[in-house]
Amino acid sequence: MSDLLQRVISQQDPLKKLLAKLPGFKGYYARADRRSADKLFRETVADKFQVQWQRLSSIQRDLVTTGHIDVLDEIEIGAIRLRQFIDRVKTAAYGYSGFFDPVKINEEELEKIYQYDLTLLAMADEVSGAIDNLEASIDSDGFPASIRNLNQKAQDCLDAFNQRTEIMKFGQ
Repeated sequence: MSDLLQRVISQQDPLKKLLAKLPGFKGYYARADRRSADKLFRETVADKFQVQWQRLSSIQRDLVTTGHIDVLDEIEIGAIRLRQFIDRVKTAAYGYSGFFDPVKINEEELEKIYQYDLTLLAMADEVSGAIDNLEASIDSDGFPASIRNLNQKAQDCLDAFNQRTEIMKFGQ
């Protein structure tokens, strides 16, 4: 996440950099930069999961074509959870604490949020692996287990995002 923050900071215009040196303005711009970095990060996470959701949708279409209609309801559980996760990531409020926000997030809490952010990003690889496993196990005895694994991975994503949101709300 710090790479994203550095990218946002490096793109500041000269006037903004000058104002940031004035007393009182630096904290304001630091918060604005965190919000911009958070937005960029969450767009990246949503995009990575969108690719996985599209892969899963493609597999579902292939299953319909090959007559595996009986498993679609179970696979749809994972697809819906992934879609919910993507939508929550995309639509949640940006940033880590605004200037006038009633809940202020300190550096320790901010570090926890960054850890959740890294976890969310890593979960895209886990979901990708679960989809790979699902695709490879079609017509095998392991297919029902791969569906359950995918559904659990998708639920884990929702749970992780909800925990991140709790930290932001209550500063736990």
